[in-house]
Amino acid sequence: MSPLTVSLRVVPLVGLLTVAACGSVEIAPEPVIPQPIVRQLPVKAAVLLTGDQRAFRQVETRGGVDWTIGLGAGHQRLAHAVFGALFADVRYFNDAEAARAATGLAVIFEPRMEQYSFATANETGGDYYAVTIRYRINVYAEGMQAVDSYTITGYGNSRDRTMSSSKPLEEATRAAMRDAAAKFLVQFPRQPIGQQLARGEPLVAPAVLAADGSAASEAFKRIEAVPVIESPRAASRPPAEPAPVSPAAPPT
Repeated sequence: MSPLTVSLRVVPLVGLLTVAACGSVEIAPEPVIPQPIVRQLPVKAAVLLTGDQRAFRQVETRGGVDWTIGLGAGHQRLAHAVFGALFADVRYFNDAEAARAATGLAVIFEPRMEQYSFATANETGGDYYAVTIRYRINVYAEGMQAVDSYTITGYGNSRDRTMSSSKPLEEATRAAMRDAAAKFLVQFPRQPIGQQLARGEPLVAPAVLAADGSAASEAFKRIEAVPVIESPRAASRPPAEPAPVSPAAPPT
């Protein structure tokens, strides 16, 4: 074996040891959402982004590595992109009391991040990172009267083509955010509440509320779709924008 061959085989190993020795990975991914082409609903809307959502962070330790994922800024940017595309007139509030006191609003949305989970390349048994983000979007009439609630799950993955742990995780997270945004933008206008708003009809809180004061559980809707499994050939190309999906039927 020549000295040149030895050196070429040693360098990657040193790089891997360097990455492993870091002991921590911290990311703060923000979504990159293309300008949606949707028909805006002609009503005044509001979005409530509470402090825990604006500063959302997830910290966990796996295999001796500390992972810190800051999703607050990305969550805010996603909300502005989605609701700004759906409504021509949108107000944003940082606390529920301010949103409750506002007048002239047809609808108030409260997007919340319920779960963030990820799998590393080692855990997927392949060469990609995978991310799942589950959102809940509570819907209120003026005065913060609970009307309905939706759950949306975004899926994303990214091939691990480098020795960096942060870059593929960031890319997979952005893909999951984009997936959730596409589902909501395409499916919400077809939901009963979206159709009511399009007709200019006022939203009415259900007569029956759950124990926590939210809309009745039978009124909850799910905006969902199964994840798309990439083929090895497709994975070699840059990720495409999520395709429109049909709205899922309400749970029976």
